[in-house]
Amino acid sequence: MSKIAFLGLGMMGTPMARRLIEAGNEVTVWNRSRERAEPLAKVASGVADSPAKAVPGAEFVITMLATPQALDAVLFGEDGAAAALERGQVWIDMSTVGPDEFRKAASRLPEGVVTVDAPVRGSVPEASEGRLHVFVGSADSVFERVQRVLSALGDVHHTGGPGTGAATKLVVNLALVSAMVAFGESLSLAESLGLERGPVMDALMDSPIAGVVRAKRANIESSQYPPAFKLELAAKDMRLVGQAAAAAGLTLPEAAAVEVWMDRAMDAGAGKLDFSAVAATILNEAKGGHDG
Repeated sequence: MSKIAFLGLGMMGTPMARRLIEAGNEVTVWNRSRERAEPLAKVASGVADSPAKAVPGAEFVITMLATPQALDAVLFGEDGAAAALERGQVWIDMSTVGPDEFRKAASRLPEGVVTVDAPVRGSVPEASEGRLHVFVGSADSVFERVQRVLSALGDVHHTGGPGTGAATKLVVNLALVSAMVAFGESLSLAESLGLERGPVMDALMDSPIAGVVRAKRANIESSQYPPAFKLELAAKDMRLVGQAAAAAGLTLPEAAAVEVWMDRAMDAGAGKLDFSAVAATILNEAKGGHDG
């Protein structure tokens, strides 16, 4: 059993914190809007009033936040966690913020704080059921220690030293969002060729993008996009991919095209929907329409 401070109770953070509690850990939770913490109040060790107040006594301090800006505010803003962190405590960032942002934040923490990046692949059902894929960037000597805690969330992969977990997550999300855009463009081409959507989807179920087709077919067939992975977050991740590529001097035309589609879907008002709603934008624009 470990003492954990868990900061950030969004769609993913809440089920993740609950899994850690159910695994027998003493978990103190915090969220910017306190009402998001209330569902856990009866089972958590405590609900902190600020990030700084959640940290004392915790062996592990986990952040699960939506954007680099949110991470910076929770760590270094007023009553931020960083000021309360002490030598020997382990900060585990499970946000998707990219390796540069993670390393920048890690460099600003007090000396002796152990830093680990461990973003996850999967959405709300996987988080609730402990079936996430966790990409851990850490020193070899630290991995076994954090693996025992994070295994309650799913399968845990050691990707290398600090920063490599965040980098791996960008690579994985580039493939994921690209596959979703390919799904939408495939349906658009099929429509232009006069094909019925059902048989085309059947064919795509045995294609290289079969995983995305299986996961998101029902959304497209019903034109309903309940958020499991919000499109606004997928768009943010594609911006991070673009920034990482530019910093490395890479030209990635497909990634750039995918980012354009995600931005168009954002402009169409789909940000709070599931990222599969990009297919609706693709299909609508192909017909010369405009989402509203």
